[in-house]
Amino acid sequence: MNGNNKTAAIAAYITWIGFIIAICIGDRSDRYVAHHLNQALVINIASVLGGVLGVIPLVGNLAASIVSVAVLVFCIMGIYRAATGSTEPLPFIGDIHLIG
Repeated sequence: MNGNNKTAAIAAYITWIGFIIAICIGDRSDRYVAHHLNQALVINIASVLGGVLGVIPLVGNLAASIVSVAVLVFCIMGIYRAATGSTEPLPFIGDIHLIG
């Protein structure tokens, strides 16, 4: 694993901008990078869906808050695992494959 791939894997978890940068600088054919890009994409989509839930009064706001906390926790876990070179899937979302 080279430095650019590790940087791309870490950057993927930092909002959509980081995800787009990671796609540009990372080797998507590398299993390590593809794994982290996939998990980051699922987290980013969950973040958008949480924002959409936020427009629903009361229950939607509560659900959006829970999703926001979960997204933050998953981002921190993903960054840690990318920095340590791990390809262990994140809980709940690790089995969802949108890339590759």
